[in-house]
Amino acid sequence: MRIEVHGVSFSYNGKDALKDVDLVFRKGAITGIIGPNGSGKTTLIKLLDRILSPRLGSVLVNGKDIKRIDKRSIARRMGYVPQRMENWRPETVFNTVLLGRIPYMRFGPGRRDLEIVEEVLRELDIEDISQRMTNELSGGQRQTVAIARALAQRPKVLLFDEPTSSLDIKHQLEVMHLIRRQNKRGITSVIAIHDLNLAARYCQDFIMLKEGKVRYTGGREVIKPENIRDIYGVDVEIISRGGDIIIHPI
Repeated sequence: MRIEVHGVSFSYNGKDALKDVDLVFRKGAITGIIGPNGSGKTTLIKLLDRILSPRLGSVLVNGKDIKRIDKRSIARRMGYVPQRMENWRPETVFNTVLLGRIPYMRFGPGRRDLEIVEEVLRELDIEDISQRMTNELSGGQRQTVAIARALAQRPKVLLFDEPTSSLDIKHQLEVMHLIRRQNKRGITSVIAIHDLNLAARYCQDFIMLKEGKVRYTGGREVIKPENIRDIYGVDVEIISRGGDIIIHPI
């Protein structure tokens, strides 16, 4: 599925959050959106899922303006994983994941909906917690359940809003490994992410934002000291190790 952003601007209470953004997201890639706080990462993710609508410009899905696609159809194509589950109503893990099937339901869940939930729980290895309440789970488990709910939509694209921001390093790696596994199954992922080293390790394409504007886009070649200095105002050295790069402040 092809996603394009053309001349998009968005404001909160008259203050620009994104300004004249043009982007094309590569099908089948994991794209990391990076930049400091307030640079527009979350806003961009929400525009892609039609949670927000641009003040100017357009978001196109397979060449069609997303504003002309009904939300049920969008939910069948895109799965959105929020930054936190804290505001979700306490429910069993099974029923929470079942919410991902709502775009396909008419009069309640059918056999196929229940089968897909069971498949997702099995795939993510969380069958054993299916009857636990979501407010009883660890941060890593809650994030996995949020991803499971999105996967139950059977989307072509997954959108993540800082999925590792509140997790310890073990659960950060588990979540990023999970995203990579879905990518290998052909799902396109777009991730707003703070951790540059996680982004460099797991993402294939990068969008670097500053003050609501796209400053750099491309592959790993854009992750270089001068660009990071421009975006974040810090000096770093980049070390190559075993095919990965490590970004180290100096």
